Amino acid sequence: MPSLDRQDDVFVLHLGDGENRFHPDWIAAVAAALDEVGKVEGPRALVTTATGKFYSNGLDLEWLFTHADRHREYVVSVHELFARMLSLPLITVAALQGHTFAAGAMLSLGHDFRVMRADRGFWCLPEADIGIPFTPGMSALVQSRLTPRTAHEAMLTARRYGGEDAAAAGIVDRAVGEDAVLATAIEIARTQVNKAGDTVGTIKARMYAPALTVLRDTTDPLG
Repeated sequence: MPSLDRQDDVFVLHLGDGENRFHPDWIAAVAAALDEVGKVEGPRALVTTATGKFYSNGLDLEWLFTHADRHREYVVSVHELFARMLSLPLITVAALQGHTFAAGAMLSLGHDFRVMRADRGFWCLPEADIGIPFTPGMSALVQSRLTPRTAHEAMLTARRYGGEDAAAAGIVDRAVGEDAVLATAIEIARTQVNKAGDTVGTIKARMYAPALTVLRDTTDPLG
């Protein structure tokens, strides 16, 4: 399960050591960690990372298929997590040490910056291959954070981007060696800790207003 550590003014949220799928309990644990970060005043920034093969493999489809009556509620909770990450009033950096797929890839796009391992692991939106369309909120998030050309390719072809290709496409900001992923993310975050506060929160809210509006629309989250 997710856990939160602190290195001076940088919070490090560890998403777990498995596939880190979006089980309701996992979503609740991430939300609780964000609550804890939000209670702190003064300089701060947030890094998220994981341990092992996966950063996150996306939605917990097994849970979802056995709880079909909670589909809408589940999607609303996922959308809210995306919206919250996208609008946090502090700088956020995703340290992608492993595979980052589907909703995991979308969560990474909710961060301000992304650092990815260069030699192994993929970033991918596989929805076109697995027959699950993006919700309106997911589409809005992806298109708000990627260039039109990259969003088009990533969403329609389900391309698997390695670290160097992801950097070239503007999906991630840096592609580095395995041992440098977390350290690089923390260093980026550390240089931005003084940005935390209402001003950054307002900038994000206005910059991503269209995507946030769709993500927070609970009337018809499935489209």
